[in-house]
Amino acid sequence: MPTCPECENELDVELDEVEEGDVVACDECGTEYEVVGVEPLELSRVDDDLDEDDEPVEEDEEEE
Repeated sequence: MPTCPECENELDVELDEVEEGDVVACDECGTEYEVVGVEPLELSRVDDDLDEDDEPVEEDEEEE
């Protein structure tokens, strides 16, 4: 059974019932993962927040 990389809790995933694109969540920490591969099972963390490298563009510069 796959485990959550964040808290190492076992994820409740039925390997024969998931499809690519499904989202599964860890019952312990709430982290969500998207199924990106089925055989073997591959999960990708779903990020709702902006990456730390992504900064909003400031438009304070005046045009001349």
